[in-house]
Amino acid sequence: MKHIVYLLVIGILGISCQQKVTDEQKEKESTEETSSEDFPFFIPAKKPDRPLSAAVARNYDAYENIRLEQTELYTQFKYTKLKGFDYNGGDGTNTRRDPSKVIFENGKYYVYYTGRKSPVKPVGMSRAKEATDVIPSADWDLADIWYATSEDGFTWEEQGIALPRPPKPQPGWRSVTTTDILKFKGKYYLYFQAFMEASGLRGDFCPVSVAYADSPDGPWTHTGEIVIPNGPEGTWDQYSIHDPYPLVHDGKIYLYYKGDFDKRPELKPSKIRMQGLAIAEDPLGPFVKHPLNPVINSGHETTLFPFKEGVAAIIQRDGQEHNTIQYAKDWVNFEIAAITELLPVAAGPYVPDAFTDTKDGRGITWGISHFINAGGNWNHTILTRFDCDLSLDVDDQGMKGHYYQHSPEFHYSHSLSGKQKERIKKENQRLQEAK
Repeated sequence: MKHIVYLLVIGILGISCQQKVTDEQKEKESTEETSSEDFPFFIPAKKPDRPLSAAVARNYDAYENIRLEQTELYTQFKYTKLKGFDYNGGDGTNTRRDPSKVIFENGKYYVYYTGRKSPVKPVGMSRAKEATDVIPSADWDLADIWYATSEDGFTWEEQGIALPRPPKPQPGWRSVTTTDILKFKGKYYLYFQAFMEASGLRGDFCPVSVAYADSPDGPWTHTGEIVIPNGPEGTWDQYSIHDPYPLVHDGKIYLYYKGDFDKRPELKPSKIRMQGLAIAEDPLGPFVKHPLNPVINSGHETTLFPFKEGVAAIIQRDGQEHNTIQYAKDWVNFEIAAITELLPVAAGPYVPDAFTDTKDGRGITWGISHFINAGGNWNHTILTRFDCDLSLDVDDQGMKGHYYQHSPEFHYSHSLSGKQKERIKKENQRLQEAK
């Protein structure tokens, strides 16, 4: 019996030693130069001292990790239908869109969002001159700020209007939209786009205003003031100050926002979008715009969260660097951390440390976003839940896949237009005639 045990021990030790040799060999192969001129099978963990193509060198120089699934700021996004919201059958008269960050107060989650209930659906921005006090031009015209609460983040209970439009001529009298929440020194603040005309008359012109309350349930008090004004004529944010998004950093309010500019009717899309930063010591201002604005060169909406000592941003749609997640250690100078797909539109994540002035941001795992064109109706926008792994406290490899496989039907839904088909037909005719 002792002889058998001895053999088993020797066998286990042999396997262990063999495994150790294998691991050491892999480590050697991954860190040392190979005598071959070919790139090694096991990728070196550190940038090798040898000629590299620009693409391979970029793997080492530009990104946190050469393996995408080991990159902390890489994720795929999963989506879940929400319960508790009424859209009046999706006829375009009842919309919910542009959610704020999700906060957790009083034992439940809160989210604030653009809400519109109108007797008719919008006529469209191109027909904005037909808009009235009851006929909206755009999906977000004639809107108020609503809010809902939830115990689990999936089933929500609408609580009604949190912040109604103020009386004319206060900023926002036409529409209050695209809000976001700040908690600072025991008080709550809702920043919002303050429309004073129907969207489409001159584009999407608006500055930012703010309201405050002692409780996330209100009552909210309009300041009646513009807290972040449009820039001077000829500057990038002279018309649009959209998607105000406040975080607390270095004891101050860092408020990021989006601007639309460089409008050129001969191009489609006719304008580009970038994002800026304004900083204040008090939530009511004055806010000072950063001299390096715009600080993010892409993105249709503004979504950020503290991460480690810096801040990360989800850059969804529009611009050279769309579909990326970016990081700024200094909260100003952003670099691409990861490239991904199916990013949430108008995301309002649950950011537990958004207002703690943390120097060790832990990241996010879920939030609320929206889908436009729900049911094929461009005037019908719905709220949805997204989940992800952009967290230092979670390691969900199920969120780290490299790509989604779309059905043929999905691809065929992006079909050629009649104009494009006609162009191809003419080109084929030209080739036939040239025989």
